[in-house]
Amino acid sequence: MHNEVRLDAIDRQILMHLRDDGRLTNVEVAKRVGLTPPSCLRRVKRLEEAGVIAGYRAVIDPEALGRGLEVLVDIDIYAQDRTTIEEFEATMASYDEVIEFRRMYGSPHYFARIAVADNVAYEAFVMDKLTGHPAVQRLESRLTMKTVKNGF
Repeated sequence: MHNEVRLDAIDRQILMHLRDDGRLTNVEVAKRVGLTPPSCLRRVKRLEEAGVIAGYRAVIDPEALGRGLEVLVDIDIYAQDRTTIEEFEATMASYDEVIEFRRMYGSPHYFARIAVADNVAYEAFVMDKLTGHPAVQRLESRLTMKTVKNGF
């Protein structure tokens, strides 16, 4: 667990710019927040070392990969013993279609984001992988009408 890091207004601006475009050069970030490049770099390094900036990654367009349908799924399982939980989590995490998987407090037991090509592919995933798993008790699938906000 990280200790809380105190952020000032400039730190928050740096984070906003890097969140929006992680490929910005240090010189460009410094210019946008009104710092010298060495001063900006020190702040970025401090934010990285403190774990505030956990990494950098590319944002992939799911349509370009043939995974334009995203389904949000609530999952309840039968057993609550450690072995079943660990096996179910490992199995779910191994599926390429599962792009996010969370164990929840209370009910549902799990939340999953599934990315597939279309309804036919989702039905196959549900029938072959989800309902076929012995731990799965109940599924509830939801389709997104519109993504209003995505990200931190």
